Amino acid sequence: MRAVVQRVRRASVEVHAQTIHAQTIGEIGPGLLVYLGAARDDSDADVQYMARKIAGLRVFSKEGDGKMTASLLDRERPDDASGEVLVISQFTLFGDVRRGLRPSFDGAAPPEAAEAHYEALVQALRSMKLCVATGRFRADMLVRSEVAGPVTIQIDTRKLY
Repeated sequence: MRAVVQRVRRASVEVHAQTIHAQTIGEIGPGLLVYLGAARDDSDADVQYMARKIAGLRVFSKEGDGKMTASLLDRERPDDASGEVLVISQFTLFGDVRRGLRPSFDGAAPPEAAEAHYEALVQALRSMKLCVATGRFRADMLVRSEVAGPVTIQIDTRKLY
């Protein structure tokens, strides 16, 4: 499982972005924007590890001192400035361009398995009492974000083994 995590001031996601009927389906204030890709061989252990890493990432400052010492789990109140997560499914994180210019996605999980892992990660984050918004799995989406810092972190559960 792979994730690209960005600290944001705000982020939102729309579906049907190319039509006149675009609809915002997920929106957060300050927090984390997570692009998530599932691999063919991911398991529940990968999902749980990823959820703990995302929730525990110390990329926020506790007292405005500019030091990254606080995580989403360190919120003191529900409306704390580090409190929300927007999770977007993104199989293209497994795009392999070592041969040619057209990406191969052979390493990505099939859609049914990827969706199950995506939903499991969202539920794991919610079980930690985090406010989680989502995109729509397999939809064409438009993601808007205001990245703070910028802070962008990559997490790959394959690097554990």
